[in-house]
Amino acid sequence: MAPAVAHHADIREEEVAHGDIAFRRRRLGHAAGSLRIGASHYVVPPHARQMPVHVHGDEEEIFFVLTGDGVGYELQGQDPEGEAITYRVQAGDVVVHRPERAPHTFIAGENGLELIAFGSGSESSITYLPRAGVMWCGPRWVPVDAPHPFAAEAAAGPLRPTASEPGTPRPNNVAALTDLETGRFPPAEIRTLGMAAGSVKAGLNHVVLPSGSQGAPPHCHTLEEELFVVLAGGGTLTLGAASFPLVAGDVIARPPSGRVAHALTAGAEGLTYLAYGTREPGDAILYPDTGRVWIRGIDVWLDASLH
Repeated sequence: MAPAVAHHADIREEEVAHGDIAFRRRRLGHAAGSLRIGASHYVVPPHARQMPVHVHGDEEEIFFVLTGDGVGYELQGQDPEGEAITYRVQAGDVVVHRPERAPHTFIAGENGLELIAFGSGSESSITYLPRAGVMWCGPRWVPVDAPHPFAAEAAAGPLRPTASEPGTPRPNNVAALTDLETGRFPPAEIRTLGMAAGSVKAGLNHVVLPSGSQGAPPHCHTLEEELFVVLAGGGTLTLGAASFPLVAGDVIARPPSGRVAHALTAGAEGLTYLAYGTREPGDAILYPDTGRVWIRGIDVWLDASLH
């Protein structure tokens, strides 16, 4: 059974190095007990590549840059020798990559690159690597006699993208935290990062709670799965009648249909976190404190009989 709160320092870190691809990764979602969605924390050394150039068949990815800087790389089309665009990324940026769009990756700059990658989950587990000529299918890949996809990508040679001209506008799937207004839920400051960068399958919000305030009231979902990553400050996670302390680096997974309501409350120093969740059209949300249910897809509220 996964813990109620997974602590970053306790999550096993793996190190990967293949050619110019190099990173350290912690699988945050798995450690916290997520079922379908995922979140991984990456630390990429200066000038290294975060991943092979890849595109998912049905999974949407949302990346949030924590520290450092680098370059986002997007291949225009599936031809590995085709045109590519690049753009600068830095701390506070969010980048959305929807399925069956541009094959992509990141390259760290002088200061390295630290980011969190959120994934909506996949029915097919198909990922195509056009430079490597390999397609990942769940735990295996095709051609079946090909080397591991990371090794195949490394054999294709290092990525040497052309730098974008200064002042070149970034594509619409990139947004900066500092450019976004807060939502209409005072005293919380909520910035809808995923929506701003064009996410469809899931949402990613940056939430700042002042001392003593609460985020969403205690609630549980029938279909939506959520992940929370604490960035700064501290506070309390409430799960039903239980409570757990929160500090920076903590990760919380809330699978759907658990019947245990959750809420996050800021401590004396305030609480800043990322809230990631799928956007299931038929989801219903129960608020046990009021006995009300919101059917989000058709925007209908019902009074519930709680048992």
